Amino acid sequence: MTWKIGVMGGDEFQPGCADADRALIRATGTTKPKVIIVPTAAAYQSPSKAASNGVAYFKKLGADASSLMVLEDTDADDVTLLRPMDSADLIFLTGGDPKHLLSAINGTVFSLRLRAALERGAVVAGSSAGAMVLGGWMVHQGISKAVGLVENVAVLPHHERSQPSRVAKDLADNIPPRVKVFGIDAMTACIRGRSGWKVVGPGKVTTYTAGSWQVYRSGDQFPG
Repeated sequence: MTWKIGVMGGDEFQPGCADADRALIRATGTTKPKVIIVPTAAAYQSPSKAASNGVAYFKKLGADASSLMVLEDTDADDVTLLRPMDSADLIFLTGGDPKHLLSAINGTVFSLRLRAALERGAVVAGSSAGAMVLGGWMVHQGISKAVGLVENVAVLPHHERSQPSRVAKDLADNIPPRVKVFGIDAMTACIRGRSGWKVVGPGKVTTYTAGSWQVYRSGDQFPG
């Protein structure tokens, strides 16, 4: 089974994200999916606000949305707190601090529950920091191993601010062989299904491999 995963370039829960998030909802295969918003990356910012914004936003899109306040590694190992993950159709990780998010969830019960959700056919998605940790590698103040739900992929969010030629040069000496990097613009998503990755949203996705790059726009697909 191909795991259904969505990675977004940032600025989540804005009107411009609606096409991408409706695509995530369709990927669940249910008309009123149970959506869980996880604001771990915003733990030292405004996690309650991040969670409530996400819940209100997905409710407007027709989902049954709620928050899961996993803020620290102790929360990520709390099996009682994590119980709603067992029946979620879509688990969405917000943006914020990728370093904190990775340290809080990596190697925890939470990360195991993410994999279990994917195995049973649920969708796991993340925006900005939330997207960065889902790959096999994370590029942030260097490069490090990430949660690894998508092996050999790294995500660069807010890529609308970047120059591809400069990014390709910077990556050439730092990224391990065979790793594909997704540079994703804000409010734009890559969503993986049976036929590979599909771009949805108003921006672009630039993929980098071995010093070269390819640009994709909404509706385009590429293997992976």
